[in-house]
Amino acid sequence: MRNAPDTPLLAGRNPVREALESKSDIDKVLLQADLPGRVQGEFRALAKAAGVPVQQVPLARLEHLVPGVNHQGVVALLASVGYRDFDDMMSAIAPTRDDVVARKPIIVLLDGIQDPHNLGAILRTAVAAGVAGAVVPERGAAPLNAAALKASAGLAHRIPVARVTNLRDAIWQLKERGYWVVGADGEGEATCWDLDWDRAVALVIGSEGLGMRPAVAADCDYRVRIPMPGPAESLNASVAAGILLFAAIRSRS
Repeated sequence: MRNAPDTPLLAGRNPVREALESKSDIDKVLLQADLPGRVQGEFRALAKAAGVPVQQVPLARLEHLVPGVNHQGVVALLASVGYRDFDDMMSAIAPTRDDVVARKPIIVLLDGIQDPHNLGAILRTAVAAGVAGAVVPERGAAPLNAAALKASAGLAHRIPVARVTNLRDAIWQLKERGYWVVGADGEGEATCWDLDWDRAVALVIGSEGLGMRPAVAADCDYRVRIPMPGPAESLNASVAAGILLFAAIRSRS
């Protein structure tokens, strides 16, 4: 069996199990030929219920498909995740400014996230928090590859992701649509507990080492920090995103 080089792959028992149970778009499940019978039986039953074919393959095949990823003998070939057109995604979320104000969606913008594991973890948290969509730049961004999909526990399919040429242009378009742009910044003027999140929000998460680019930070309406009384200087980007997103939805409940 040969698959196209750009075929998205999901690796690991828990991510593939979640994807099968949620009826995600899976083309085929590949099982390591010498997996224990109990594991084989479980995934064959899940795949049958989801209408997905199963194929046994040698370990070397899986190692070739997802090098360096702990696949645990289970890999799924996914239908293309695909990036959404930015304007189409935003119109589907809230077509008019009045809809934006009424629905108060949360959008996540990722500025400089280059680690696929962080990308996947952020998308997983975004799905859990009910985020309406994510935006990534074409350059300097982690790909939606097998590592990212595994880190998302198979949930990357549940959130639309738009890829844009210029993140700053996207920020200004979001402002025109009625979103308030909030950037995660350790030197921010407001804490995540004090900010008024009860509005349409576009949350910008920068890279671990450098944070947001200065020009992107300058475009934000607010820069928000996470209070850290301990000696840590910063947080992992996915951890920071999780704290900020759940601070946002907590204030709306």
